Amino acid sequence: MQPSSNKPRLTFWQLWNMSFGFFGIQFGFALQNANTSRIFSTLGANPDDLAFLWLAAPVTGLLVQPVIGYLSDNTWHPFWGRRRPFFFVGAVLASIALFLMPNSSALWMAAAVLWLMDGAINVSMEPFRAFVGDKLSPAQQTAGFAMQTFFIGWGAVIASLLPTIFSDLLGVSNVPVNGAIPDTVRYSFYIGGAVYLVSVLWTVLTAKEAPPDDMEAFRAERARSKGLGHAMAEILGGFARMPKTMVQLAFVQFFTWIALFAMWIYTTSAIAENVFGTVDAQSAAFQEAGNHVGIMFAVYSGVSALAAFILPVFARYTSRKVVHMTCLTIGGLSLISIFTIHNLNLLFVPMIGVGIAWASILTMPYAILAGALPAKRMGYYMGVFNFFIVIPQICSGLLLGSITKHFFAGHTVNTLMLGGGCMVLAGVLTLFVKDSAAASAKDAGIKAAA
Repeated sequence: MQPSSNKPRLTFWQLWNMSFGFFGIQFGFALQNANTSRIFSTLGANPDDLAFLWLAAPVTGLLVQPVIGYLSDNTWHPFWGRRRPFFFVGAVLASIALFLMPNSSALWMAAAVLWLMDGAINVSMEPFRAFVGDKLSPAQQTAGFAMQTFFIGWGAVIASLLPTIFSDLLGVSNVPVNGAIPDTVRYSFYIGGAVYLVSVLWTVLTAKEAPPDDMEAFRAERARSKGLGHAMAEILGGFARMPKTMVQLAFVQFFTWIALFAMWIYTTSAIAENVFGTVDAQSAAFQEAGNHVGIMFAVYSGVSALAAFILPVFARYTSRKVVHMTCLTIGGLSLISIFTIHNLNLLFVPMIGVGIAWASILTMPYAILAGALPAKRMGYYMGVFNFFIVIPQICSGLLLGSITKHFFAGHTVNTLMLGGGCMVLAGVLTLFVKDSAAASAKDAGIKAAA
């Protein structure tokens, strides 16, 4: 891997090619986020069971991400490179899971496939974060993460709209028959599986990776790293050596992802009850609410795709911390406002605010973190950083169902408000993060001007 100071500046199309795989990854991720609770509910899950059933997603991330990061740091192949083998294997497994998910005939089957699907998405997604740190100098890293956010946004827009496109434009049935998943959802997942695989293959075949500067030293270190015991010692030992910036960002991520997990789990049931007046998952009204939530999620994803290239400009004039704090505050207040909205069209307004927050969530923490990590451990630490995404999701899965049932009397729109409050708190905590890379770049600019 080249030292950051020697990395060539990549063109727009090189950034495009190395990030395009995220279009497919987010296509699958968006189908999961917008439809998993709908699938669980259709198969008979109660609202207060949804958070527990969703535990598969964060637990697989907790187990998979640091291991995949560690393995990719210690991988090199003359053709496949370092990160791309994991892109490819994860894409194949995720595509299979996307075809299986809507054909689940029982709740336990859907939960099991969610484990496979989320684990596979993590295998291909985690190395993409490290890919930016590998290939780009600090001056281009924010742009690299912004390009990923652009593809994340548009992949999610199209995927979230698919059930509505099938029902409203193509006349496909949106009603569950004999308890089965509606055809609109099944066909959407089939398309998602194909798009996921093709998009990731695009990056695998068009983006090249530079070999380690000192191949002999790399091979020697890799030889020392062989063995499960050594690997686990390295993975666990890295927690004690986390950079200070990473520890500070952990608190921001914790409250941010409680908010996001609450939104993904409960928006469908909240809108069904708060706007459509039903809690019956077998009713046409509930399934219509599910389609509308897909449109809402498409709005926030589309806004994030547009904001991805605007936020770095604001960051240059203020700071990445100020931008992230502002965006999280806007997103949190927007989630809270859903409680007061009973008009379908007005529900798109808070999604604009959530989209602004989502763009920053996918860009700023990683840009701040990348500048604080050692280059040869980039994949590992990006994997460890995912702990601070999945741990709050696990806490949410264990607690939000009980909170919704006992404190909110089953009204899931109140859980969305709780999530909004957590996102605002995350925004405040951002101000306590030290962005060392930005400070160094600023000092360099002052010295250059002098």
